[in-house]
Amino acid sequence: MKSIISLFFLVIILFTASCKKGFLDKIPDGDLTLDQIFQDPAHTRGYLNNVYSHMPKEGAMVDPPAPNPYNGISDDMEMSYEASQSNNWNAGNWNSSSEGGGLWTDLYTGIRKANVFLENVNKLIPGEFASQERINQWKAEATFLRAFYHFLLMRVYGPVPIMDRTVGLDEDYLKFRRQPIDKCVDFVVAECDKAAAGLLPRVVDPADQGRPSKATALALKARALLYMASPLWNGNATYASFTSDGVRLFPDADANRWQAAATAAKACIDQALTAGYKLYNNNPDPSLNYQELFWKNFNEEVLFAILGGGVDDGYAEPRGFVDADFGLISPTQNLVDAYETKEGVRPILGYNADNTPILNPEAATYNDSNQAATATSEYVAGTRGMYVNRDPRFYASIIFTGQKYKWTRTTNPRSTPIQFWRGGYDGRLANGHYAETGYLLKKIGHPDYSRTPRVVPQRSWIFFRLGEQYLNYAEALNEAQGPVGDVYTYVNLIRTRAGMPNLPVGLSKDQMRERIRHERRIELAFETHRFFDTRRWKIAEVTDNAIIYGLDVQATGYNMSSDAFYKRTPIEKRVFDPGKHYLWPIPQVEINKNPKLVQNPNW
Repeated sequence: MKSIISLFFLVIILFTASCKKGFLDKIPDGDLTLDQIFQDPAHTRGYLNNVYSHMPKEGAMVDPPAPNPYNGISDDMEMSYEASQSNNWNAGNWNSSSEGGGLWTDLYTGIRKANVFLENVNKLIPGEFASQERINQWKAEATFLRAFYHFLLMRVYGPVPIMDRTVGLDEDYLKFRRQPIDKCVDFVVAECDKAAAGLLPRVVDPADQGRPSKATALALKARALLYMASPLWNGNATYASFTSDGVRLFPDADANRWQAAATAAKACIDQALTAGYKLYNNNPDPSLNYQELFWKNFNEEVLFAILGGGVDDGYAEPRGFVDADFGLISPTQNLVDAYETKEGVRPILGYNADNTPILNPEAATYNDSNQAATATSEYVAGTRGMYVNRDPRFYASIIFTGQKYKWTRTTNPRSTPIQFWRGGYDGRLANGHYAETGYLLKKIGHPDYSRTPRVVPQRSWIFFRLGEQYLNYAEALNEAQGPVGDVYTYVNLIRTRAGMPNLPVGLSKDQMRERIRHERRIELAFETHRFFDTRRWKIAEVTDNAIIYGLDVQATGYNMSSDAFYKRTPIEKRVFDPGKHYLWPIPQVEINKNPKLVQNPNW
């Protein structure tokens, strides 16, 4: 029935109807018609800027509805704010009705705006204020954003309706269906190729920072093809009978998809290097260098980022600072134990039934329970042995007890080490928020951030960077050809930049796969990759259906040398149903309005 119109299609109609001149031809901002907007260069650029407004602010991870609940659902993080939506999902307390629909509606609204722009921008007559070259660049930007928004939907919901045009009032909206996932990927890939042809090799004008380059479009293409080659979408037997109107939504397995992903990633890398992008490597201290990568906005490694991005340093600021904010973003002990020693060995292999760690006998320099005899630039003397001699990225990413955190900053410096035990400077009080795992997130924090006096540096959130493409290429190439030379080369480039030794030679394909997956977890931690990686690899039923560990932050009477404080302590047993949780449900309000949008399995 045409009367059944989803919110998704309703917002398309309100702004894109091809009816007579009148109210529906006007844009709320300034009460301008589409013709008026797309005959003026300033208004045209302003409309394009509004298409960008739908990029998710993934730096916002805490307050519901958070644009980025993904980190808090992964096994890398625990949200120490009970109202956070990620906590509901970790407990299994969500369904197609509670999901709401904000992501679905917002991204399709962005897609609708991109379509309006692409269908009207040719009304603009090239001239002094908008050359044909600039107009072509704007088209390429809108084309990229349309592809990006489709991909953001696909990575959550799987197959989605492809909207490559505006929709008229006289159309039957029930004809719109979810398209097979391989067709969705084909669409994104084609859009990226089209966009890359019109984008600049590199965005250098400060006024245009945050706009995509050729390498950006190729990065999205490579990531989409990597997802398409991975087990969740590529021959997933669980979804073999999942159809829409008799059409299968997931294809049979095709091993050739790995080579396609590898080729795309290498093309992105080559284009990026030619344009002057490179791994950020401007500080001789690998830990500080890794930190700078995330707070020096639009540096030479960044392929695409959004200024602002919702990043809130206050949610990771330890309580012991003067007038500190809430310490809510808590890395897990599971992740802490995943960081290698500086010699390149994982010290913890898992956990026993009594929650004690399984120590790796090959980690000769690791001592889980002693205290550091001497201080370093990272921590004070007496710091627990589990934090000593670790991968430099650990010190750049995790705030831990004994750490010298912001001791040298110019505003509100601190001269006491971090103390997360109950009663310590940064530990739990009788009431209020606290670091639930005994850790806080350092990686995205800016060293100059301060609440008193108020100093809030402007920040960006990175969507694509060159380091990810190195790991994308290595993973896809290993799956396609085994651990050939380039697989080692590109993983080792990441490890060398981090101050870590090269991978051991002679790894099998399976061993290399595990090494690459581990490297992604460490290098890309808290960048919204872990959640989607475990799902596309189809291992989330293990990683996300497990005990999440922290330290004993509840008991009183501890100090920095108290063995009991450092005991691995279960924080929660998470819930993951492999029959339904690999894909999110389409919001039920949308299914109710358009029953032809078949729901994901078991929702």
